[in-house]
Amino acid sequence: MRPVNFLLLPLLLLFDGNLRAQRSIFISQGKIEYEKKFNVWAQLESMHEDEAWMELTKKRMPKFKTTYFDLMFSGSKTLYKPGRENPENNNLWSYPAEDNIVYSDLDQYKYIGQKKMYGDVFNIQDSTRKINWKITDETKSIAGFTCRRANAIVMDSIYVVAFFTEEILSTGGPESFNGLPGMILGIALPHQHITWFATKVQAIDVIAANIVPPTKGKKINQRTLKETLTDRLKDWGAMSQIYQQALEY
Repeated sequence: MRPVNFLLLPLLLLFDGNLRAQRSIFISQGKIEYEKKFNVWAQLESMHEDEAWMELTKKRMPKFKTTYFDLMFSGSKTLYKPGRENPENNNLWSYPAEDNIVYSDLDQYKYIGQKKMYGDVFNIQDSTRKINWKITDETKSIAGFTCRRANAIVMDSIYVVAFFTEEILSTGGPESFNGLPGMILGIALPHQHITWFATKVQAIDVIAANIVPPTKGKKINQRTLKETLTDRLKDWGAMSQIYQQALEY
């Protein structure tokens, strides 16, 4: 057996430690694409009991409506906005929140969202949403990152499952979801049949001028938006809650 040179061991250990450190890359700015999926069939089934109507509807439309959003981030600032078009959606009706633009300054707890509803544009200016997350030991691979799971309740009753990575330093995520020790790459609202999952992450330089708050629309806060939606949607029946929640995420 070849003798071990103990004088070299500290150098070898130091070299190996440097390699490990070099592998730990933390991203502070870049661009994320999210694929948002909405289960049309499940949502309709929750509103209609006519099985014959449901079967006919299922033959005429796909099970999921898929849209894409981009999240630009740099440090504590993020901007979430509509991304590339999906031609498969041409034969499906428009759904609320498909044009949402959300700006967040996480260090300043500042939230500005631009949201549309049938011709009206609202510019919501408020503080970022405070979410009481419970982090678990479960992990999931998303867009090449190992993410940890966290659970929470938002808007009093909506159960949220999130997956975040600490390799991206921003504590933001899609829409107004935030507050975990890293970027949220996956969100699922099981009872609302909606998910957001990152399809790709680009570690690119982001120009500060590209992360600015939206300016269009009537300036209101989150509370006033909720009151306005409640009043306008009061005669919509089962659709009222779906639309209202979609515009408040």
